[in-house]
Amino acid sequence: MRRYGPAVLLALTGAAVLRISLFSELYLRYVQEGLRPYLILSGAVLVLLAAVSVCARRPRGEAPDDDGHGPAHDDDGPAHDDGHAHAHDDDGHGHSHSHGAAGPRVAWLLTLPALALLLFPPPALGTYSAEREAAQRAAQGVGTFPALPSADPVELTLAEFSSRAIYDSGRSLKGRTVRLTGFVTRDDDGTWYVTRLLVTCCAADATTSKVEVRGDAAADAPDDGAWVTVTGTWHPEGTLGSEEAWPPVVDAAQVRRVTQPANPYERP
Repeated sequence: MRRYGPAVLLALTGAAVLRISLFSELYLRYVQEGLRPYLILSGAVLVLLAAVSVCARRPRGEAPDDDGHGPAHDDDGPAHDDGHAHAHDDDGHGHSHSHGAAGPRVAWLLTLPALALLLFPPPALGTYSAEREAAQRAAQGVGTFPALPSADPVELTLAEFSSRAIYDSGRSLKGRTVRLTGFVTRDDDGTWYVTRLLVTCCAADATTSKVEVRGDAAADAPDDGAWVTVTGTWHPEGTLGSEEAWPPVVDAAQVRRVTQPANPYERP
């Protein structure tokens, strides 16, 4: 079995990659949608390499003798074709030792990450990742933004809403009803936010967008991590571009529990 260890590891890793990319949309928890073909190709190559490795490591059969019964024997005893020398001890007894090449057993622990990804894919980044990031915002500069669609409510990402609330000198959000979707996070004092993670390339570069939720409808907020859609109006806070304007605030007219979308991240 040890000779097939590398092949098993390749097969498990390839199967795990194919599971999250070809047979489901779990890959969206980790990378952008456009990287799906590369994941599928990588998984297929790993499975193919595993099959090639198995074929290459299969032991060769022994050549039969003239009567078809296996290795030839001479008159004095068996002829050994394996090339191993027989060491004799002081009593004249011959001892043959065959030692197979065996790697360290601890190497089999490398299969655990592949099995974990195959059987128990990690969840999308959530409340912990959002809370870990400090509210550090680069100075983007105050300016004007394009006009919003005329119909209310306006469906906005949290990043779009935050940018307009903090930096839009034209106050395009004033008087408009907006609809925001994300998961619930809370401060120690009970203040809660609708939150979303923004991913540029993959989960490793995720940054946080969050909007504080106030108003009568905010009283019955679900538990942390629950996904909600909040409908309400912008509540101006602080001076444009200042730290006091972060995070932006929405006065909620409705908070509705929703299921987590297939793609839990916002894109730039």
